Amino acid sequence: MSTQRHATAGTTEDTAAVLEQRAEELDNQDALASYRNHFIGTDTPLSYLDGNSLGRPLKRTAEDVAAFIRDEWGGRLIRGWDERWLAMPQGIGDQLGRAVLGAAPGQTIIADSTTVVLYKLIRAALAAAADPDRNELVLDTQNFPTDRYLVEGIALEEGLTLRWIQADQAAGVTAEQVRDAVGPRTAVVLLSHIAYRSGHLADLPAITAAVHDAGALVVWDLCHSAGSVEMDLDGAGVDFAAGCTYKYLNGGPGSPAFAYVNHRHLPSLNQPIWGWMGRKDAFEMAAGYEPAAGIRGFLSGTPAIFGMIAMQGTLDLIEEATMAAIREKSVQLTAFAVEVFDALLAPLGAELATPRDPARRGSHITVDHSDFTKATVEALWDGDVIPDFRAPHGIRVGLSPLSTSFREVLQGMEAVRDRLSPVSTRLGSGR
Repeated sequence: MSTQRHATAGTTEDTAAVLEQRAEELDNQDALASYRNHFIGTDTPLSYLDGNSLGRPLKRTAEDVAAFIRDEWGGRLIRGWDERWLAMPQGIGDQLGRAVLGAAPGQTIIADSTTVVLYKLIRAALAAAADPDRNELVLDTQNFPTDRYLVEGIALEEGLTLRWIQADQAAGVTAEQVRDAVGPRTAVVLLSHIAYRSGHLADLPAITAAVHDAGALVVWDLCHSAGSVEMDLDGAGVDFAAGCTYKYLNGGPGSPAFAYVNHRHLPSLNQPIWGWMGRKDAFEMAAGYEPAAGIRGFLSGTPAIFGMIAMQGTLDLIEEATMAAIREKSVQLTAFAVEVFDALLAPLGAELATPRDPARRGSHITVDHSDFTKATVEALWDGDVIPDFRAPHGIRVGLSPLSTSFREVLQGMEAVRDRLSPVSTRLGSGR
């Protein structure tokens, strides 16, 4: 072996040892480390770096669902609707508002899929912005595809104009860009609190204020922030917001989304999908639609009870741990992930597509490299390392604070390094 190769091996081994020690120290200091034991699969070697797409299930969930099937669905049968189930959308919505959103009771409800909830909120916002001269919808080019498709479809339905904010793929949408985009013709602005690809965290209070200064209304997509970032929707004066519950809230695949409607809009709420569960007396079965008072008028069809049972366990944990502590660990996790990126991936030509300032990012980072493809992630999955792929060349590392360890982050990112540089595996620590 050449002198240069000996030097490379030593350097690699030193770096691996330092990172290993850092991960161990951070895990030992982690005030939320014990919460990891509540989740299924955290005692296996698998490195799960996709909790921002689908959260791990709680051990409690298996017991809660089994008890529901046995005692409520199986034991009480249809009586369950009167005894508990009909009240669950608003009851769990209030808990979510209290624990996660900074929302007073009566403004949050568990409803449909995120797509349907966003459609209803956007249409409700347009109905609330009744000025006929306000005929523009504002959104950004880097928003999640569903959000863009919905607004494009609604604009076509209603004959409205789209105004696009050209968002930087890594920097995200700023308050200054929003101020430049809104004006006397703006009706509604739709933005994501955290950019789904880069992890950029938008300044929700400042942007909300900018929209209101222009006389318009704002709809926030909270899919990547609910359960990972502290927020105060009431304090910021947010008009409407939606978010999914299968990411950091661990409701399971396809669990129903939530809707937030600020109390000032509830008396005149006009949502477009009229269903029997949103009527003032669902079981009256009468002719004509009269919406239920308050946030319950946002419902349409039969609530998805299974998903609500699953997410309630996580909401209980969040209330116990507090969002402040969860956000603190999220910042520590992403900071360590950036540290590992700098040590292992940047020297191989990878680029960080996420803000380095922890105050400007959510709970995931994205790493770009020209060699990353969907096949790269599929190979990682085959080795029980589970990140996500985001076109054209991004690997997204999602870090769920209650269930992710620092050792897990290091293990997963070492595997990403090994896909870029197989030689480093042979020269390194051998793990």
